[in-house]
Amino acid sequence: MPVLPPLATADDLLTAGATGTPEQLALALRRASARVRKYTRQTISLIENETVELGGGERALRLPQYPLVLDVEHPLTVVEVAEFGGVDFTVLEDRDYSRLGNELTRGYAYWRTPTRMMGWPRSRVRGVWAPKVRVTYSHGYVEVPEDIFDVVLDLATMNLTNPENLRTVSIDDYSRTFASETIGGARLTAEHKDDLRSYRRSAFSVAPS
Repeated sequence: MPVLPPLATADDLLTAGATGTPEQLALALRRASARVRKYTRQTISLIENETVELGGGERALRLPQYPLVLDVEHPLTVVEVAEFGGVDFTVLEDRDYSRLGNELTRGYAYWRTPTRMMGWPRSRVRGVWAPKVRVTYSHGYVEVPEDIFDVVLDLATMNLTNPENLRTVSIDDYSRTFASETIGGARLTAEHKDDLRSYRRSAFSVAPS
């Protein structure tokens, strides 16, 4: 996977009212973007035609990153990887599997009339994916969603507010106490996590079509 860009720009951060050197702005955005990606378990940025190998063996196969981008330039290619020197088998949507969002379902329930969708070759357990499946797909957003964008800017600003990770600062009669979230590197707050929850991937996440 290529190096992922920050989820906002230095100009965005300056417009939001943050201050700092170019290096500080870049670092704050990189750290904030990394924390958002770690929490959501998503790249968020558009990644084109990435190839991954996934474990199969079940009827449902969930692609780990979403939303899917599907068009002429971004096809979805799914290949059941052969075992022990066999021949790989390229499967097609609506012929060999059905798709709902990022979930690909192979075959039908066992009580349906056997068809090619029940598994190939015939020796394989019917209606389930091969043990290993190779998928080439595109995923992510061309434009970062506004709620993710806002969280990144807020988190980066928090990092810039207290770059030296101080608890308090006193100058003559002036004293300032920093929020605990800015100590040791700004972390996602409960409010941030609420904003990001709908984007967070879990073992049961099925993104809409």
